[in-house]
Amino acid sequence: MRRGADGGLETAFLSLSVAAGQISHYTHGGYNGRVPGYTKDKQKIETRLRRIEGQVRGIQKMVEEDRYCIDVLTQVNATRAALESVALQLLADHTEHCVTEAIRSGGGKAKVRELNDAVERLVRS
Repeated sequence: MRRGADGGLETAFLSLSVAAGQISHYTHGGYNGRVPGYTKDKQKIETRLRRIEGQVRGIQKMVEEDRYCIDVLTQVNATRAALESVALQLLADHTEHCVTEAIRSGGGKAKVRELNDAVERLVRS
């Protein structure tokens, strides 16, 4: 949670609101309310991330075993592509749920700006 300008009261308020059931989710981006976002794809995303984790361990083992550079780079590229696939899924889920809901409730301008910033970070990486 972020610290409020009041030195922490915002954090306490959010904690009490969550405990009271008034806010079911709170995200770092500042979206209050029910935010399933990627919930519908959560299991698929977790499975992909576990597979990527295994790929990274495999690359580490390849380096430990002094495998051929091109073979290691091939695996690094495959892992990068897998992470990009996860990122694209998260962006799609964010657009389809969070941004759409924000537009419906009148807060779309900020969510669209947040989405554009996220796409820019992804493209630049």
